[in-house]
Amino acid sequence: MSIRTYFDRAVARDPAHPAVQVRVGDQVVSRSYGAMAERVAATAELAGRLDLVPGRDPVALILENSPEWMEIYLAHAGCGFIVVPVDPKLRPAEVAYMLRDAGAVAVYTDRRHLALLEEISAELTSLRHIVLVDTKPEQAAACSCRDRACIAFESRVAELIPAARGPDSFYRRHVARDDMIASIIYTSGTTGLPKGALLTHANFCADAEGALQLIRIIGTADRFMIVLPLFHSFSFTANFVVPLCVGATMQFVSNLRNVGEDLKLFRPTILMAVPLLVEKMYAKIETGIRHNLAARLLIGLGLRSVIGRGVRRNLGGCLRLLVVGGAPCSKKILVGMGKFGLPIIEGYGLTEAAPVVTVTTLENIRPGTIGVPLPNIEIRIADADEQGVGELQVRGPTVTQGYYNKPEATAEAFDGDWLRTGDLASQDKDGHLSIRGRKKALIVNREGKNIYPEEVEVCISRDPRILDVVVIGYSEKDEVGEKVGAIVVPNLEHFKAVDADNPDWPEIEKRTRAIVCKQCQKLADYKHPRKIEVRREPL
Repeated sequence: MSIRTYFDRAVARDPAHPAVQVRVGDQVVSRSYGAMAERVAATAELAGRLDLVPGRDPVALILENSPEWMEIYLAHAGCGFIVVPVDPKLRPAEVAYMLRDAGAVAVYTDRRHLALLEEISAELTSLRHIVLVDTKPEQAAACSCRDRACIAFESRVAELIPAARGPDSFYRRHVARDDMIASIIYTSGTTGLPKGALLTHANFCADAEGALQLIRIIGTADRFMIVLPLFHSFSFTANFVVPLCVGATMQFVSNLRNVGEDLKLFRPTILMAVPLLVEKMYAKIETGIRHNLAARLLIGLGLRSVIGRGVRRNLGGCLRLLVVGGAPCSKKILVGMGKFGLPIIEGYGLTEAAPVVTVTTLENIRPGTIGVPLPNIEIRIADADEQGVGELQVRGPTVTQGYYNKPEATAEAFDGDWLRTGDLASQDKDGHLSIRGRKKALIVNREGKNIYPEEVEVCISRDPRILDVVVIGYSEKDEVGEKVGAIVVPNLEHFKAVDADNPDWPEIEKRTRAIVCKQCQKLADYKHPRKIEVRREPL
């Protein structure tokens, strides 16, 4: 199965069904699967007119989320090209490295990022074409990047639609196989240069199908509101491949500052998010309840479901599923949102596994766990200690074949045919997994005891006066083993709102240290931070 197969199937099933939706003013503007298919075929025709060859000439996308992002991806990956999605907010040196390493021959971008390409163009010896998605022909003619002319995307697509309808169109002649590389997605490691994970159509499709087998309530009628960037593997699979698989509608937020307004306008049924977004949503709900006497009375009477109807109405009225990935979501928010009729399921994954490895299910939400493996994926806990904690390793049809141009890094990433995640985990008797920390972040003290930073961080961060915390290991001179240290950022707004004496910074710093010590009383003594650094700025 390929991503193109999903798209072509959705087009054939119902060409009039909305594929993508955007906000224009206060209106929702839709583009059907049929209309999108014409634009995809015309975009593929453009690739042919530029003498690009599938399987030989990688193309890069340096764009924010948009329907055009999806159309360009489908046109190229669907014909067998390798697509390199790039974060537009990366530093020029990082972008240059990725484009150079991948050997990108064409770049699709917009005028906003043209200056970035101009800055690094001397390093991009393989780059031949720059296509601007937001530019008219006369504007494109005035743009150039060294000796490379710029092409106006929209006008060329419009010109090529008639040719793309023909029986000998580029899109008809070139069809991607499921074993072809669809994307090179670069992962930014903590050390060294970014590594480009090679992911095939089969990898992404296996991941989407595995997730759909566990989350059995997603269908054609669903509307996915896209908040997370598509150049990240989680958003790519969850907000793009999964909806294509079922023929659902994909909605693009107008601006991250307007998520609340867009929820009301788009009325999505499904939202993929990171914990920070859900935390902000929940904080807004709590603030509204705190300032509403009637709401507080209803909760006191055990009528939280009545409040829930109002909460859901403010979120568009149709939202029935929140999927959170990227980091753990707090138990308070999981339980609290669930009581308002907004269940949250969590996922765990990594780019090299396309990326979802485990998800919780609506039938069995367990705060503190990352759920169970997808049914088509195998996991194992390697080298487990006496507590059952060891490295989580994965194998199955979603797993990458390795990193582009990096045989040594590829060899290090695998234990036989098992992908090393680098995450420490344990598994309970029911198969639910819990992440205990990063293998490289593990703190080993002088007694040989293992301390998992995440455990200490979670304990400290349960106090609402703590905004952020990072726990690290450090060594004293001439001493064996590591000690626990904590870098803590207090929630200044909470201190000012709750503490009647409106404390100054030295007092906040003092109280923050006391909070850390108090919170850690719940942990064994050897896990207590011996050094506590309090910072004003977020980490």
